[in-house]
Amino acid sequence: MYEIAQRTLVLRTEPPSDVVVTVGLPYEEPSGDWSCPYRIDGLDGWEHERKVTGFDSLEAMELALAMVRVALAGSHEARAGLLAADDLPQDSRVRSVYVTWNQAGNVAYIAMKHEITAGEAVCRVEADDAVLELGGSGELLGVELTDAATRLPSEMRF
Repeated sequence: MYEIAQRTLVLRTEPPSDVVVTVGLPYEEPSGDWSCPYRIDGLDGWEHERKVTGFDSLEAMELALAMVRVALAGSHEARAGLLAADDLPQDSRVRSVYVTWNQAGNVAYIAMKHEITAGEAVCRVEADDAVLELGGSGELLGVELTDAATRLPSEMRF
């Protein structure tokens, strides 16, 4: 892999260790599709090179970055609060949300994290065409939107 981007995160274990995320240069496959390699070293189950494929080099790179973000956010290390990016300014960190759109029912759900377990939402607050689901500490877990075709931004409806 010809590396074009890399970031080192801290795994707050005893002793601390590094999680190194690397993204490679997209390349054209014999089929005409494009692939972008990536690797996450120091995170259980991700210690080998992977790739994602898109219709052009930009989509392949976007997919690789999205996969890295989802893998990091969904890892048991992140869910346990052990994964940190201490050297990044607080306002520069990209956050992922997970959107499910039921076009036939015209309803969308925007989750603030990859998996919300049954019973985790302890409070529902209704407001117009939205329902906010809150966790036990008052944190926002997700938003359910009715009339999603109107309320959900077009770039999130796919």
